[in-house]
Amino acid sequence: MHEIEPFYRWRDDYVAAEDEKSPFFETEYSEFEYDKKIYNYYIHPQWDTFGSQTLYLKVLYADYELGYTIIEFIGEWNDAIYNDIMLLKREVIELMAGEGINKYILIGENVLNFHASDDLYYEEWFQDVEDGWIAALNFRDHVIDEFKNSNIDYYINFGGQLNDMTWRNLKPIQVFHKVQEQLSHRLN
Repeated sequence: MHEIEPFYRWRDDYVAAEDEKSPFFETEYSEFEYDKKIYNYYIHPQWDTFGSQTLYLKVLYADYELGYTIIEFIGEWNDAIYNDIMLLKREVIELMAGEGINKYILIGENVLNFHASDDLYYEEWFQDVEDGWIAALNFRDHVIDEFKNSNIDYYINFGGQLNDMTWRNLKPIQVFHKVQEQLSHRLN
């Protein structure tokens, strides 16, 4: 797991540690010291911590004019034991929402498991986005099944082309438009 880096090809366009509006502004990273773990497995030091013991993230891009962000995750999303959604909501989402973000693209290729609790923070987040949305890209099938079994898919958009979207060869604005197009088709 220590070799899985957050996606880095957009670093010329955006770096969360250099963004004064980012929850991760002025975060310093080591290229050599592995200090973050998911259980007994070290992960790449470029991932950001937000208080969870098993889930890490990287804000890959934020556009405050259009009000969207793209966030990549790694680890185990565990609401049952660690209340990861509460930590994510309080430590990251609320800060970004305060800066005008209301459209969230969550990339879950490296989310290995999901353990549900209740859906109150998801419902709160969903209500907070008002005219926006929350979309999940490329989560693993068994993780999506767990989200669905917990009725969290009511708040976060999964499925269809969102489950198998090629995004790494695109620019952030192209990813945003592809996701927005998929979501607008669902509403029509």
